[in-house]
Amino acid sequence: MYARLAPRTARQGASSPVKIGLQLNRFDYAGGTAAIGPTLARVARDADGAGFDSLWVMDHFFQIRGLGPAENPMLEGWTTLGYLAAHTRRARLGLMVGGVHYRLPGLWVKAATTLDVLSGGRAWLGIGAAWNQEESDGLGFPMPPLGVRFEMLEETLRIAHAMWAGERGTEERFDGRHYAATRLLNSPQSLTRPRVPIMIGGGGEQKTLRLVAQYADGTNVFGGPDTLRHKYAILREHCEAVGRPFEEIERSTLQSTRLSADGAAGTETPEAAAERFAALAEAGAQHVVVGIQNVEQPGVADLAARLAELVHAT
Repeated sequence: MYARLAPRTARQGASSPVKIGLQLNRFDYAGGTAAIGPTLARVARDADGAGFDSLWVMDHFFQIRGLGPAENPMLEGWTTLGYLAAHTRRARLGLMVGGVHYRLPGLWVKAATTLDVLSGGRAWLGIGAAWNQEESDGLGFPMPPLGVRFEMLEETLRIAHAMWAGERGTEERFDGRHYAATRLLNSPQSLTRPRVPIMIGGGGEQKTLRLVAQYADGTNVFGGPDTLRHKYAILREHCEAVGRPFEEIERSTLQSTRLSADGAAGTETPEAAAERFAALAEAGAQHVVVGIQNVEQPGVADLAARLAELVHAT
């Protein structure tokens, strides 16, 4: 049901440094629409050069609650990742995470494969059951009930495993409840073998974490140390149930901060943020992905670089 990935996609042992990723989740930059491209390129280059292990964008079409009004700028995810690939050299790239109903399974796999090939083997396939009814209705994406979306997600994962098998996919038929395909061909095949690593987002204990254990290479959950400890324990149980080594799955968490040199006005210093993230690592997180809400502002690139240095030393 799954094939092992190369060791570099998971933290190996307690002595390995904690990874740090940057989620780019807002584009309301000073200068308006014309400034989005140049600013995004600069932020990505700075993060890549500072040693961030991964760069992520959301798979949304409206800005989401907690980050701004729906009318704020939002870029389509896969296109943005291709742009980031052209402006970076080492960080892995992915959606955190994709909404399964926004694309058909073959497109999910071809998009992730294309990103992997053109970036030199740096792609993630981040995917989940989705939640945003407002943007789905607003732009006309049919959004089935949650139970159906989980069925769609599992079929998409099965198709992904088949398309990433061998030199060009199994080329077999697939007949599922929601999707049917006559030839699961994938050429060119991904550079990352045995597949582009799959990250499933969400902490649902009955369905989401079971799918992680059965099909994925990474998990991403929200919360503080106690929540992470609990969710990772549930994931371990699911791994045992399917006969999967728990250590094969990279455990990540999504966090948020605003950085400053003095920690004033609701911000954190890099040292304070790193201390908070160290507690998450103690709870089992191997990869902390952080949205730095002022990342594009003057001087913050240096603070972000310091944060990456401190997290890697954890």
